[in-house]
Amino acid sequence: MQLANMFKKGINLGKNEGSGKRMTSPEVPEGILKKCNACKAAIFTEDVKKGYYICPKCGNYFRVHAMRRIEMIADPDTFEAWDEGLTSGNPLHYKGYEEKVKMLQEKTGLDEAVVTGKAKIEGREVALAVCDGRFMMASMGKVVGEKITRAVERATQAKLPVIIFACSGGARMQEGIHSLMQMAKTSAALKRHHDAGQLYISVLTDPTTGGVTASFAMLGDIILAEPNALIGFAGPRVIEQTIGQKLPKGFQRSEFLLEHGFVDKIVERKELRQTLAQLVSMHEAGKMSQFTESSEGRTKRNLEENVGKDNTGLEEHRETPKAKSAWKRVQISRLKDRPVGSDYIDALFTDFAELHGDRYYKDDKAIIGGIARFHGMPVTVIAQAKGRNTKENIERNFGMPSPDGYRKALRLMKQAEKFARPIICFVDTPGAFCGLEAEERGQGEAIARNLFEMSGLKVPVLSVVIGEGGSGGALAMATSDEVWMLENSIYSILSPEGFASILWKDSKRAEEAAKVMKLTAAHLYQAGIVEKVFEEPEHLTVENMGGLTGEMDRSIQEFLKKYGALSTEELTEKRYQRFRNM
Repeated sequence: MQLANMFKKGINLGKNEGSGKRMTSPEVPEGILKKCNACKAAIFTEDVKKGYYICPKCGNYFRVHAMRRIEMIADPDTFEAWDEGLTSGNPLHYKGYEEKVKMLQEKTGLDEAVVTGKAKIEGREVALAVCDGRFMMASMGKVVGEKITRAVERATQAKLPVIIFACSGGARMQEGIHSLMQMAKTSAALKRHHDAGQLYISVLTDPTTGGVTASFAMLGDIILAEPNALIGFAGPRVIEQTIGQKLPKGFQRSEFLLEHGFVDKIVERKELRQTLAQLVSMHEAGKMSQFTESSEGRTKRNLEENVGKDNTGLEEHRETPKAKSAWKRVQISRLKDRPVGSDYIDALFTDFAELHGDRYYKDDKAIIGGIARFHGMPVTVIAQAKGRNTKENIERNFGMPSPDGYRKALRLMKQAEKFARPIICFVDTPGAFCGLEAEERGQGEAIARNLFEMSGLKVPVLSVVIGEGGSGGALAMATSDEVWMLENSIYSILSPEGFASILWKDSKRAEEAAKVMKLTAAHLYQAGIVEKVFEEPEHLTVENMGGLTGEMDRSIQEFLKKYGALSTEELTEKRYQRFRNM
């Protein structure tokens, strides 16, 4: 909804009891006091402008002109416009089209439906393309496609990140097949930008539909969206007419796309500039080995936990198990108050930006992942996520990922490879989810694809088993340069209950199976399956994990120095031989 169209003059005050006539407020100077069409409240126009074009009463987002958008996110006086004055003519000789374009140019002050150029966001230079819905609903004709393509090409040559704000009704009907070709042209330009290892952030605003959704809008390395934005290929009206059904509430909105795995993050407008600056800074070119060897990379909580603690008693390798049976360690690995993946992310990394979705079907909450800093160095962090309580466990499917979770993890790994970020995985799952829908969406293929791709990733990959390491569901995040374990974690072909059920037809013999399976950290270290084992407190909880994470922090630094110094060929060959020799 455009700001110019969101208000109606006069404020309804109800009916006069005596006359029965409807009363209105006294006249106010034009443009000062308006009425929001969303919540019907009277609001000041200036308040809306100062408040990021959001209704201060109901929080409804209004559409923003391209230049206003640039003012919101770019450093003052840094925007330099590109490719102004381009025209497409009238390729179909559509009656009245040229006149309409000319009228809109005069009305909006724009030459076309997108503004492109170069700017700085918190001092970092980026290429920008911002669609403006006032100009034929920002439909993509030849000029829009040409301007975006030129901007991407210039960014590729100058090694600049690209940020595109999409707001469009799709292809421009008046230009027919010429408009359709812009989908391929913009996508091809973005492919070259991608192959050059450059960052592309797509920001979806209301509405983003049609050919724009089916081309540049959905091709971002990272895809952000504003709340409640309409996003879809076919418009709601077209879908309803086609299927003859009323669409459910929230269908094709930002939140719907986040749930279904197509958007990384929904960002409030007031936080968008800071979010973009953070993401751009985390993708600045630099060597992997450049990190600060100090405690600055840890969170405040982690530092406080380590004050006055002596970590010298923590051993790198535990060859002799303490007086705990294998079954006891299985039980400890499953304790409800044991730290989960998100606890290790909080303790070891800063500036964590969670990214969502597999870009195919769903955002599986059994796996969380994103970009963070380790002592200032950008890394990709992925964790199989159990919950901290029953509600969270149900939401995260008790840490049992679906195919969508493994595909999300792999998407983040490939993204890390593109930007030369090390990958750190935290493994904690009873096993991959084995439900009907998991089989329908290809659970086996998803796990196999992870093994296939992880074996050849061109960046260092570290996996740490922090709880249960169950079967292929764990291995799909542990095909790494090194695998570490906590002393009371387990890593096995399947659960002891499953092992006993398959071999002995009696799941009650799980305790006996645990002993036979040699699934403890000490056994696996002795067998050469894992490279490092960390000692735990007697009863590991979030409250006393500081000593453990302090040692883990130092070990990760050593890992990154060691593997960051290897060439790509040395790295991938070493990983191949690690598994080849097992």
